[in-house]
Amino acid sequence: MIGTPDNDNNFDGPMIFIIIGKGYESDTSEGVDLHVMLKAADDDSAVREALNALAEEGFIEADLDQIGMLTEVPSDEPHASAYQGALDGEVSIIRFS
Repeated sequence: MIGTPDNDNNFDGPMIFIIIGKGYESDTSEGVDLHVMLKAADDDSAVREALNALAEEGFIEADLDQIGMLTEVPSDEPHASAYQGALDGEVSIIRFS
């Protein structure tokens, strides 16, 4: 008999997600590469919250390519600050030129 279930939902720390994609601020824009970091209960909630935050920042469309959960605290900026913001309940959007 198995004493502890083994599945992807057993994570001891906070669930901080990173979503990688591209956001568009107008119909004619080329798009901006983005990383969105946030704390969420699951990946569906993370995507929903990320899209809402992007809309609040003026993006009319977004192509989200990848989603993952961070298992280590990033040491390099701007991701280290964004991770701290996500721990504090913020949705952190990192734009790349």
